[in-house]
Amino acid sequence: MLVALAANLLIALAKTVGGVAAQSPALLSEAAHSVADSLNEVFLLAALRRSRRPADRRHPFGYGKERFFWSLLAAVGIFVMGGCFSFFQGFDALRNGTGESREGYVAGLIVLGFALLAEGASLLRAVHQVRRQGGRADGGLRDPALRTVVAEDGTAVLGVTLALAGMSLHMATGRIVYEAVASLAIGALLVYVAYRLGRDARDQLIGEAADPEAAARIRSLLRAQPEIDSVEALFTMKTGLDTALVAARVDLVPGLDSEQVEEVADRIKRSIGDTIPEADQIFLDVTDRVAQEAAESPAATGERGGA
Repeated sequence: MLVALAANLLIALAKTVGGVAAQSPALLSEAAHSVADSLNEVFLLAALRRSRRPADRRHPFGYGKERFFWSLLAAVGIFVMGGCFSFFQGFDALRNGTGESREGYVAGLIVLGFALLAEGASLLRAVHQVRRQGGRADGGLRDPALRTVVAEDGTAVLGVTLALAGMSLHMATGRIVYEAVASLAIGALLVYVAYRLGRDARDQLIGEAADPEAAARIRSLLRAQPEIDSVEALFTMKTGLDTALVAARVDLVPGLDSEQVEEVADRIKRSIGDTIPEADQIFLDVTDRVAQEAAESPAATGERGGA
């Protein structure tokens, strides 16, 4: 992660120097793009460190949602630093034009060429890792971290390609409009990325449900238990990237005593934990009238592996 951050900062510096030398709005927009990516990685590092803190009395479900908070900050940073700056560069170029420098543009194109090679190599590595995991880069990937890497690398390659096209057409025709349009397109791309990141972070912060497939597996497991007459309700919520809370209200078959209820509840929680590893907080609410005296027991209401 630190190596990737250092590489992004170097690319951002090279793009900035090249953009200033060439007075290129497209190259400066790509510099803002790289700075926004670097900011995103800084936030990710902070999120990884802070979200690993153990649960305490003030935060009994842990700090997993720290990652979602920092993702929201990253989205704001990408929107302000990347998208808005790129729009400014595009509109300013259309209004005032730029001082052309052929030598500066050649240097800028060389910088973008190296950036395209670096970003393309990173994207290929990420896609290769996706295929090794048996996923697809188009949405079949379940690892959120790897999915983010694929999205960021793909966006970086597309942004560099837009800047290369805009600068090349500007040099060939002498018309700044091509580069201005490239800057505006990069800005629109970054705003879209920021919107997607912000939307995902919002859903997760306000209590997004766990993966529907995992919820379906939990419901099937509960219904398969001979002691459960019916599953009245099932609730899930992500508490982190790899953790989730599961709460179920079940109606047991008549005739079970308190000891049997405790044994059943304990066995069901172990089964859910073994089947769905991310379910680290599991609560069962027993609604059978015969089992009311056991409904308040730790085995029936406590979390998995703890009080």
